[in-house]
Order: sequence, then structure tokens, then C-alpha cells
Amino acid sequence: MARGLAGAMTVRTRFAPSPTGVLHVGGARTALFCWLQARAAGGQFILRIEDTDLERSTAESVQAILDGMDWLGLDYDEGPHYQSQRFERYAAVAEELLAQGKAYRCYCSKQRLEALRAQQMQAGLKPRYDGHCRDGAAGAGETSPVVRFRNPADGTVVFEDLVRGTIRISNAELDDLVIARPDGSPTYNFTVVVDDLDMRITHVIRGDDHINNTPRQINIYRALGAEPPAFAHVPMILGADGARLSKRHGAVGVMQYRDLGYLPQALLNYLVRLGWSHGDQEVFSVAELLERFDVRDVNRKAAAFDPDKLDWLNQHYQRSLPAAEVAGHLAWQFEALGIDAGAGPPLTDLVGVQADRVKTLREMAEQSRVFYQELEGFEAGAARKHLRPVCEPVLRALRERLRDLVDWSPESLNNVVRIVADELEVGMGKVAQPLRVALAGSAVSPSIDRTLWLVGRDRSLRRLDDALEYVVFRAERH
Repeated sequence: MARGLAGAMTVRTRFAPSPTGVLHVGGARTALFCWLQARAAGGQFILRIEDTDLERSTAESVQAILDGMDWLGLDYDEGPHYQSQRFERYAAVAEELLAQGKAYRCYCSKQRLEALRAQQMQAGLKPRYDGHCRDGAAGAGETSPVVRFRNPADGTVVFEDLVRGTIRISNAELDDLVIARPDGSPTYNFTVVVDDLDMRITHVIRGDDHINNTPRQINIYRALGAEPPAFAHVPMILGADGARLSKRHGAVGVMQYRDLGYLPQALLNYLVRLGWSHGDQEVFSVAELLERFDVRDVNRKAAAFDPDKLDWLNQHYQRSLPAAEVAGHLAWQFEALGIDAGAGPPLTDLVGVQADRVKTLREMAEQSRVFYQELEGFEAGAARKHLRPVCEPVLRALRERLRDLVDWSPESLNNVVRIVADELEVGMGKVAQPLRVALAGSAVSPSIDRTLWLVGRDRSLRRLDDALEYVVFRAERH
């Protein structure tokens, strides 16, 4: 174990994804738990790319992992380390185990192993290697042998899982797993032990689908004369239907949530609550998480992904984060949608108006086009209802007063609308709705004073002219 000042253990965690696809939300939650456990203890967080599967690992997937970690703000103290660059180290440790009689070369052919598996399954037995080459028997099988770890034949592996409590696995349930293939390439259960030892990992936090690997790995640690790290196996994430979260439930990749308009703070806050809690608190700042998080408090039951709760959290952060910070993420959405953010009001002003009205930044950008792009026309139903000939005096009075208005602020604009309503002795709706359709092209927009404010003076006057032309043309046709 790594030791710090005065002999205290320095917590070192690692996130070790395989680069065979995007960084999915389950992996991101594991990374978050690892990051929090290290940061809360003043320790180190390491990123390791487990790319020993050279055929499936891609540079694009590595970049997707790095991008996802960066977007979420999960910074790492070391790495990324790449397993593909450590093959010599794995080979050296395998040779060490062979020399000590803790591993052996197995010459069994693929055909023999397949036949053995079929016999065991037919007999209702758990398929496992029968130790044919364990004591030096070299059959007429493959010319290039595999290397198998000599698993203890008896006894029990017992470990205290930080999430699930005491776990016991009989060694009789485990077989002599392959640690190196015929071409010399190492296997997963072997590489992770060597890496975690070399990187001085103190806490292995990972999904509970790895529980069956843990006793095998503990036996390898002990064969290498090392004490295993602490293990914490966190539950999987389920969809609303109770099945394991997958693409059919919607977005799964972390960066898909960025594309859909979610803030990284909202996704982080949501992910940490999938299986972990602190009383009834729902919203956590990073500082609060660092103060309160302990992986021992993670629930052992699987957590269900609730999109509505994520929407609620995202809207909360849209409202509560500094407008400039939200605007920085909103700018990405504008660029993705091909909207020129410089052709309208500052994005910080837009955030202040729209944050309460939409669930995501993507919605905010899509519903704000009218403030940055010219109208393509009036929505037919809204125009029929609100841009009638009877509205002409209202629109002309509004245009006249707005043209001469010096202070283009929401307060002054609201005052203009009220004055026109009073002068023409009509209700506010009779003024605001025709004006809203003229400005936004539809009967839906923010409050009329803020709609005017965001559209801006010149654009508002042009749109009032277009609306008046529409009203006059409609009057002439009837």
C-alpha cells in the first residue's frame, strides 16, 4: 500500500476503461466514485487505458474517453497509462511466476478444451479447466502453449467488499486461469493485478460485474507476495423497465448528454445519486461531495435511471450556475445548430430569460433562434388569431412609441406596452399577443418585455413593419 506522512495510507484509485467504444454513463459513474474517493482523502486518481485487445481498441475510443472525462471535469493525477505499452512487464511477471512454480505452461489443444467443456456441461458441472497440464503433462496439443496460473486447490478466498460486505469464494470454484495466450499476450485478470501493484492502487472501485474476477485476482496478488487492495463493487445502472441500461433506453454515451444539452454539473450530480445518498439531499456541489462522499455508503442495490430527474437537475443548474458559465456551454449548442451567437443578444442575457422555460441547453438554443435569425414567416394559426385587421391600430401605436424609446430595457418596454393598452382601452392580452406573434412568429415566447428586449430595437421595428404589412394585406383581401 502507498504510504504518506507519518505512515498514513495515501489513497490511490484508478479508472481503467477499455477503449472499444464511447464512455458510457455506467463507466462515468465508476470514474466519478473513484475520483471522489481519492479527492476526498487527499489522494491520487489515476487513468489507465486497458487496450490489450489490440483488434477492438481504437484511437477514436481513447479520445472519446478523454473527452468525456474532460467534459465532466474528472481530472487525473497520473496517466493515461496504456496497457499496450507494458507487455514486456507482464511477460516478466509471468516468467517470475513460472520460475516459482506458481504458473505453468499448458499445451492442451482447443479441441480438447472444447470436448472437456461439453462433457462437464452434459454432466451438469460448472465448466472449468481440469488441471491436465498442472503437473507437467505435455499433451500433443498446441505447439505454442498458454501460461496458466496455479490457483490454490483448496481453501477459501474471503474479502471485505466496501459496498457488499463479506464475500467468500471457495478455491474449488476457481480453475487455473490463462494469464498469457499462445502469442504471449496477457489476459485481463493478470494485467490488472500487475498494473494495480505497480501503480500502488489502494482502492479498486468498479462495477459488480467484476465480482467473480476478484477472488482470482486476490490469489494472484498473494502469489506475487502482495496484499490486495480494498475492493468496492458498485451496482449496475438499470433502465426504467428494470433491464440493464442500454441504447434502447436512450442516450448512453456521456458526450451524447452534452449533445442533448445537459450541463456536466447536472450529469455528475445525477450520476452520484445513482446508488449513493446523503439524507434527503438531492443537489450537491463538488465541494459538498468531497466532504460527504464515501464509497462505503453506496447502496448495494441496482439504481434505475430516471430521465425526468436528470431534466429537473439540469434545469436547476441552468438557473443556479453563473450565467457566464452556462453561456459557455450554450455557445457550443449554438455552433452545433449553425446559429450565429453574435447576431443577437449576449448569451448571458438569454440564459437569464430562458433558463426557467426549458429543460436543456439544446431546447434553449432551438427556442431562441428568433433572437438571432430572421423570421421565416408567421405561424399560420397564430397569425389568423392574433394578426387580424383589428390589430392594426395596436401595432402602429406600439411601433411609434418603440421607435422613440431611449431606454431599451425590460422595464421601459413593459411600460410602453401598458401605456398602449391604456390609451387604446384594451386589455394587455390584446396588445401583447399581436406583438408577440409579430416578434417571434408564434404565440409562444418569454414575457413580452423580455421578448422585445432580446429581439432588439432594429429587429423589433422591422418585424412590426412586416406584421403591419401582413395585417393590411389581410384586410384588403377581405
